[in-house]
Amino acid sequence: MPRKSFLKPTLTLAGLLSLVALYSLFYTPTPNPNPNTGTINLEEKDNKKVKIYMYDLPRRFTYGVIENYAAARGGQAVSKDELLKYPGHQHSAEWYLFSDLNRPNEERVDSAVTRVMDPEDAELYYVPFFSSLSLVVNPIRPAVNASSDKPTSVYSDDQTQEALMDWLEEQVYWKRNNGRDHVFICQDPNALYKVIDRVKNGVLLVSDFGRLARNQASLVKDVILPYSHRINTYKGDIGIVNRKSLLFFMGNRYRKEGGKIRDLLFQVLENERDVIIKHGAQSRESRRMATQGMHSSRFCLHPAGDTPSACRLFDALVSLCVPVIVSDSIELPFEDVIDYRKISIFVDSSTAIKPGKLVKLLRGVSSERILEFQKELKKVKRYFEYEDPNGTVKEIWRQVSMKLPLIKLMSNRDKRMVLRDLTEPDCSCLCSNQTGVHTIL
Repeated sequence: MPRKSFLKPTLTLAGLLSLVALYSLFYTPTPNPNPNTGTINLEEKDNKKVKIYMYDLPRRFTYGVIENYAAARGGQAVSKDELLKYPGHQHSAEWYLFSDLNRPNEERVDSAVTRVMDPEDAELYYVPFFSSLSLVVNPIRPAVNASSDKPTSVYSDDQTQEALMDWLEEQVYWKRNNGRDHVFICQDPNALYKVIDRVKNGVLLVSDFGRLARNQASLVKDVILPYSHRINTYKGDIGIVNRKSLLFFMGNRYRKEGGKIRDLLFQVLENERDVIIKHGAQSRESRRMATQGMHSSRFCLHPAGDTPSACRLFDALVSLCVPVIVSDSIELPFEDVIDYRKISIFVDSSTAIKPGKLVKLLRGVSSERILEFQKELKKVKRYFEYEDPNGTVKEIWRQVSMKLPLIKLMSNRDKRMVLRDLTEPDCSCLCSNQTGVHTIL
């Protein structure tokens, strides 16, 4: 048989290789966008974010609340809103979110939401009423004018809530989806209590479900927020050498409802060795003592307050003091990204109040295990820092953005549902707002 010639295929291959070489020589590839090293197309990134519109509420619902709070405490009037200072307290999330949305979008590159100025472009609507501050505008003892001996404050939180809803319910965007695409912050357990049934369709930003009914709030549609911590963040490294105390707690001994367990815990713990448990109300000196105690203790006790959550949990987290959570129905923020079993110890209430039981449990935790807790605490600490650009505010908006698919589902469902005569509320959009069970370490 005649031999096959390989000349033609060889010449063809050589030609192809030459073309590839020339292409490589003269072609400059477009850089692939990389968040760490490459070019970022900001417009393209913004298109992927959830578009949120912040209502330009009448002043009485924002800066006016701050002004009334200051006036009720003898503060001086200021000429510009920019000079008003939001009082620092555990419910200041409402101020941080308001301030964040007032920043230019280019300063919020990594946020899950982008603010739009035209409500027609929006997917969500944020209502920036300072509901928690409004609740406490009037001090327990109203401020008194020295010349007249009459209270100077006539602010009414109830009337302010009603006025907010009267204004909001006239807005076309509220009416369009029955408020489902509106976001409210009501972090204090009693915030918005007067109108809660009128806003329950919306996304509620809350600290727990302690005062909310099953048909008002749930993990499905709402977002759990951390309280703003009151004590200074621990700046040191992990370790137990300088943490001489086994367990620390400082706070009100006597609370209402769920917080009744505090008095029982005082009774079983106040005489235990290496345990510091003190009664104390909020004050500058109390915060100083709490900072010192949390920074020098291995474990920090977190019993329920008037509701399942309390700010001391977040004080402990930023102190790298391992929280010991004694609150059977607590909800915790950002649980899709934080495994609290790695940073906390959960003890059910019935076990915690048995004499000697809690202390014995904590003494049995090895030094190595405590260091593991502290390492994890250091990793997630930013989630509880409202002032960290990569911290709490950014995570709250991520959580809010994740509610959009459900909002669209329920809004569309509402429009096609036949009117029904229900014997009980329709909770089909809600999930668990129920008592949970926690296990011991």
